[in-house]
Amino acid sequence: MANTSFFEMAKDQSQVKAAIVAKYFFVWANVVLPTAMKQNCKIAYIDLFAGPGRYKDGTSSTPLKVLETAIANEKLSQCLVTLFNDRDSESVSSLKAEIERLPKIETLKHRPQVINEEVGSEIVKKFESMRLVPTLFFVDPWGYKGLSLGLINSVLHNWGCDCIFFFNYNRINMALTNDAVREHMEVLFGEERARVIREELEGLDPAEREVLIIERLSDALKDMGANFVLPFSFKNEHGNRTSHHLIFASKHFKGYEIMKGIMAHESSEKDQGVPSFEYSPATERFPTLFELTRPLDDLQHMLLIEYAGKSLTMHEIYENHNIGRRFIESNYKKVLAKMEADGKIEADPPRNKRPKRFGEATFGNGVVVTFPPIARKIQG
Repeated sequence: MANTSFFEMAKDQSQVKAAIVAKYFFVWANVVLPTAMKQNCKIAYIDLFAGPGRYKDGTSSTPLKVLETAIANEKLSQCLVTLFNDRDSESVSSLKAEIERLPKIETLKHRPQVINEEVGSEIVKKFESMRLVPTLFFVDPWGYKGLSLGLINSVLHNWGCDCIFFFNYNRINMALTNDAVREHMEVLFGEERARVIREELEGLDPAEREVLIIERLSDALKDMGANFVLPFSFKNEHGNRTSHHLIFASKHFKGYEIMKGIMAHESSEKDQGVPSFEYSPATERFPTLFELTRPLDDLQHMLLIEYAGKSLTMHEIYENHNIGRRFIESNYKKVLAKMEADGKIEADPPRNKRPKRFGEATFGNGVVVTFPPIARKIQG
């Protein structure tokens, strides 16, 4: 029961996980709701490993937080369809009881459905045969049994659907080189990719193993169309090893941008205003995670090289450049403003013609930035 022991040991971490999912659910719901209301007025939240509803200290877990959010929002309360599942019958009974105790639960148009099933190929087939309404899919298994690319893709292939799953790094790290559970790793990474990973892991130290595994998982998700993948890591109680990763996968930049802002806020550290996302150390051997560990000091140099001789709006720069990197929108505005003040770029309109805030010229999304072509020489 890996998740159980994890939450008993690190209550703050389990609450951060629940907060990230609940916050994303609220923003995501408000994005897809207008379109859904023009159709059948249904959006969904699915949690196949829902648990008992509360932690041992009485704190609400993710299912209750989601339902509380829906109850508090009149439009959402009329459109949200929820499906909660757990293979443990005691957890199912507890969750049902906790849901019934929620104040004003009767105001939800669609009563929450709570079922008791083993997650496996049958559920994947069921989702694959359905055309889902916009759905936020949360997968939080105890270990890795039931977690598969097929399961994630069965939901993600539908419009407006995003997936968040809890990835038990310690268990999967051990399982990748354990022939007894080879099948589970092959459904998670893909048969050929799992084989290659096992070869690549030979001789790597623990930090390199972690970076490789998360990088290859990101590759697998991107191969099936989830072009926007964002991991958030959780350290153990000593802060010296990663125990879990919360992985977000979406086909849409908007979802990535929203989740990035939420994870940035929940990060335990910030360096020059750049959130840590609690990522593991990375090297240039693994580009996705390497980019996620670069400090703000590098951003200026990166922009001068990548956009040498080009003119783009601030928003175009941010949207094109931030994918796979830990920089957020405010980081780009701060760096571009400094580059303009230092005479390294030109901005239109210039700062003396832009609105001011706290005595400083703002750097709006529509400001056009022109980079000097000479910057290409820096690369050499």
